[in-house]
Amino acid sequence: MHDDSRLVLERINRFLTERIAPAIYRQRIPLTVTAWEVPDEPVPFADAVRQQFAPIAPGTPWGKPWGTTWFHATGTVPDSWRGPSEDLAVELVADLGFTLAQPGFQAEGLVYSPDGVVIKAVEPMNATVALDVLAQFGGTGSGDGVDVGVDVYIEGASTPDVGFPWDWQPTPMGDKATAGTAPLYVLRGIELGLRDTTVWELERDVITLLGLHAQLPVASSRAAQVLRALEHMCDAMDPHDVAGTASAGREELAGVLAVEAAASAHRITAVGHAHIDSAWLWPTRETVRKCARTFSNVLALMDEHPDFVFACSSAQQYAWMKQFYPELFERIRARVAEGRFVPVGGMWVESDTNMVGGEAMVRQFVAGQGFFEREFGLRAVTGWLPDSFGYTGALPQLMAGAGIEQFLTQKISWNDTDRFPHHTFWWEGIDGTRMFTHFPPVDSYNSDLSQNDLARADRQYAEKGEANSSLVPFGYGDGGGGPTREMLAAADRARSLDGSPAVRLASPEEFFAKAKAEYGRPPVWSGELYLELHRGTYTSQARTKQGNRRSEHLLREAELWATTATVRAGADYPYDELEAAWQTVLLQQFHDILPGSAIAWVHREAERNYAVVAQRVGALVEQALGALGAGTDASAGGTSADGGTSADSAGVLVNAAPVAVRGVPALGAGIPDAAEQASVRRDGDTVVLQNARARFTLDARGRVVSAVHTASGREAIAPGEAAGLQLFRDTPNQWDAWDIDEHYRRHEHDLDAVVSLDVDEQRGAVRVARTVGDSTIEQEFTLAAGSATLEITTRVDWHERQRLLKFAFPLDVRAENAASE
Repeated sequence: MHDDSRLVLERINRFLTERIAPAIYRQRIPLTVTAWEVPDEPVPFADAVRQQFAPIAPGTPWGKPWGTTWFHATGTVPDSWRGPSEDLAVELVADLGFTLAQPGFQAEGLVYSPDGVVIKAVEPMNATVALDVLAQFGGTGSGDGVDVGVDVYIEGASTPDVGFPWDWQPTPMGDKATAGTAPLYVLRGIELGLRDTTVWELERDVITLLGLHAQLPVASSRAAQVLRALEHMCDAMDPHDVAGTASAGREELAGVLAVEAAASAHRITAVGHAHIDSAWLWPTRETVRKCARTFSNVLALMDEHPDFVFACSSAQQYAWMKQFYPELFERIRARVAEGRFVPVGGMWVESDTNMVGGEAMVRQFVAGQGFFEREFGLRAVTGWLPDSFGYTGALPQLMAGAGIEQFLTQKISWNDTDRFPHHTFWWEGIDGTRMFTHFPPVDSYNSDLSQNDLARADRQYAEKGEANSSLVPFGYGDGGGGPTREMLAAADRARSLDGSPAVRLASPEEFFAKAKAEYGRPPVWSGELYLELHRGTYTSQARTKQGNRRSEHLLREAELWATTATVRAGADYPYDELEAAWQTVLLQQFHDILPGSAIAWVHREAERNYAVVAQRVGALVEQALGALGAGTDASAGGTSADGGTSADSAGVLVNAAPVAVRGVPALGAGIPDAAEQASVRRDGDTVVLQNARARFTLDARGRVVSAVHTASGREAIAPGEAAGLQLFRDTPNQWDAWDIDEHYRRHEHDLDAVVSLDVDEQRGAVRVARTVGDSTIEQEFTLAAGSATLEITTRVDWHERQRLLKFAFPLDVRAENAASE
């Protein structure tokens, strides 16, 4: 960059930050504010407004971690601010003590009318509510017949920012029990502001053109044209009278903003979005409130911008609105009917797709599409999973069966080794089903429609020469927030702007129709979409993963026997109870819960929920078996090695497995065949566990050195190898809960030192105890009669940090794929 250009840019940036931005509000006046801190968990509006509110002044600390504080703000709009003016707008402006420019990871507020109607959220980058919006929902009223009074309640959530600065270190803030009670935020003020819309529009012009200039070739004529226009803007304005000269500044920029994009410019469909993690750095109870805040923001924008379209996935989040915010849900329903609030995804939540069982994956779509059909009279046609950690090759078939016609994802852009080669393609599943798929080259599902984002989408688009369209999801996400008026202003200026991709606001369906029409023969990607990152999500939070799998098995068994009892014995089918249990399980398959990448609060809650599912669904199994005369002593089973069998006090075995077990047919009941007992014996320095079906040998160090299938004589352990515990260094480059990086393999250590090895011949068990560092590991090896499975129960009292414990099975098997728990 020439020195002259650098100096001009320095001048423009300083003029923007020190002159234009501070002049956006001509005046501000404080409102009268009182507050009440909720003692514990959030309470409904009707409960909050009955409490005793006390005065609170700017500069006052507020908000314990995970707490809620209700603010009541009242005041009067000055007479001098009243009256129609296209250049001035009265707004509520609330700064609860926002600490970052990113919403969703800190304090947020939801504004209510005195009658309890949700109006809009206030949060970083979106901290205002227009007076006409307040009036529309009852947040204003007449004072003495002349003055306009403002009267609102703000539910302030003091959510701790446990992510920033994104180093993912352990923190006591991850659970309310350890977070303490010291206030996190300082109230800066709740005010009325008189916004100068001409100055605000000028700020938007300047930001767009500065962003455009940064993306243009330095020596291009267009870059020089833009830079000189910005310089002339500064010259035309009086820095001491920005409001009075803002129009003159805009006139200097109008010419360069009016130069239209070339016919060959990349075409971007901008779809409003707010990726709201159903739990992550916050519990699900906070997600409910995040959804209300985000969706009210979206609805307010729709009132002002008739071409704005918003795509929203996750039927669970809509269901929360129906349950907790019914009036807001009805407003959403009206926009859905207009085609502007678009249900996408078709799933109950944006779930993980790799650790979820096949039946549960189907249920994600059955539950999601069923909700959309019941509540809105439609089904989603666009699959939408931008942030899950890889995608099973079965997904195209499952989506097609659920009525999905096209698919959008984003996460594969995070690959740490191989860059995915396509952005628009046919994704072919394992059964041959093909799904038209788009992978936005913007590499973000949280775009702000800046020129930087738009240029990146253009630059990275892989299908140049064959097609020329991509989709950009825009809006603050992860923690919610959604699109803002600033983003819509950016879209408006980039509608047709020379040097920029051409932006059009539209729905996902409009984009996909256009993309299919312009790209007749896209490439085909066959099989799994594997994410080359976040491999640690297969091991983090084992109890959460165990709870999911046990719940899946238990629900399958409950439905099997309940259906049989209904058909054979005329019992009532427990539809509501099973539906509620499924919804709990489906929610907890969300891609930051099941993978183990959420805070402690989330996983403790998940474990409690799984325990409730086990108790309630287990009772349903017992009821069904009782109705069938199988006895009420039969347990739910579902997680045993034989695939879900249980026996009652009379010795009847109930077999829910898909194969016969000990002579009892699959999905049936009967008296099991007598089976030869298993034996455990010492043989020199080794221990042998054996029955009629298999023989396993442990060496003196408690490692499995042989595993033989009796009928075939096949040895499963590779020659010279042993199955046993190993310890590795666990220091990934980033994100300890997410990642296991390739270099971990270079730090392998066998744990073969034994504290004790005991043989219990009466129980048919071998117990091995070890220590590592400050931790203890106890393992019990058993072989049941009639089973070919060696069951290994491992109990670990773990006190190590950044060390990975693994049980390695060096099998004498050559295969491209393996499936395991």
